[in-house]
Amino acid sequence: MIDAQHDKRSAVGSGLPIFTSRAHRRVLKRRDDVLRPEVTRTQAISPRKNRRHLSRANRHRLGIARVQQRALLSLVQRRPNIPAQRVVASPGELASVDLVGLAYPLVLKPARSVADLVNGGRQKLSVRHAANPDELRGRLDALPPSAYPLLLQQRIVGPGVGIFLLPWSNGLVATFAHRRIREKPPSGGVSVYRESIAADPKLVACSLALLRRFAWEGVAMVEFKLDATTGVPYLMEINGRFWGSLQLAIDAGVNFPGMLVSLALGEHPAPVTAYRIGVRSRWWLGDLDQLLAQLRHSSGELALPPGSRGRARALLDFLTLWRPGDRNEIFRWSDPMPAIRETVEWMQGR
Repeated sequence: MIDAQHDKRSAVGSGLPIFTSRAHRRVLKRRDDVLRPEVTRTQAISPRKNRRHLSRANRHRLGIARVQQRALLSLVQRRPNIPAQRVVASPGELASVDLVGLAYPLVLKPARSVADLVNGGRQKLSVRHAANPDELRGRLDALPPSAYPLLLQQRIVGPGVGIFLLPWSNGLVATFAHRRIREKPPSGGVSVYRESIAADPKLVACSLALLRRFAWEGVAMVEFKLDATTGVPYLMEINGRFWGSLQLAIDAGVNFPGMLVSLALGEHPAPVTAYRIGVRSRWWLGDLDQLLAQLRHSSGELALPPGSRGRARALLDFLTLWRPGDRNEIFRWSDPMPAIRETVEWMQGR
């Protein structure tokens, strides 16, 4: 089994023949059983024992291109609940958008997490918040054209819940759910501390129905926000790929990568719907980043909603080094090198 890296020419909507031919050549040359690229924009599964699966990987790749574009949320009408939003397909479309008439505060979500630049470099993209039209214009001006399409979405304040599924053929092979405890940046983004929870049957059914609209087959995350006032769940986004907090699911007893490989090889793993509740996963350096952000910036600068915890509480929470159920996301005694490398890179970036 191999993990393929980013191919700059395989961006969503382009380079599919290049991606497929390169994947095909690499699988045949190395005689690997499974090709499972761990990247944002390309993902495929290709057993060498059945080359017809390369065409299946081709379709799987196209499916990711469809689902991962957050703009597709605009196609989902009133089921489930959707925040007020506007999709901007390209920089040229901005002139026709009434920025003043949008629902503020809002969240700006690029279509991808890494954008290619005209000089050959890359720029990391993340969720941004805007409290008014002037702030939104500044956020938009800082984005490269490859960040589009963009989703301009009304901000929903409340806890984030992720539903993680593995549909395959006509069945559901695995189900998992977690809640976000802390995020980076603190206003909302990547989860740095999260906990496994029982999957709400209604959210699972809703998520599976959405994926089936795209004829989806493979791992996917469907993210919701629960309105802090009403408790109503709002659909935030759909990601047709492995997620950053994957280790939590594994620690709780749902081995999504293992099951996906088994399915790709034509095996039939037993469906997994039961897992350990209350397992927490902590990404320490990400948690440190969110703490430093809170210590260095005001609530206004961080776009924190009213009632958010202050600096003293943030520091106290961080210094609670362990609670029953906690797991270190990166560091493992059996394989310490990823944590060592991440720490070195983190220190070099200071």
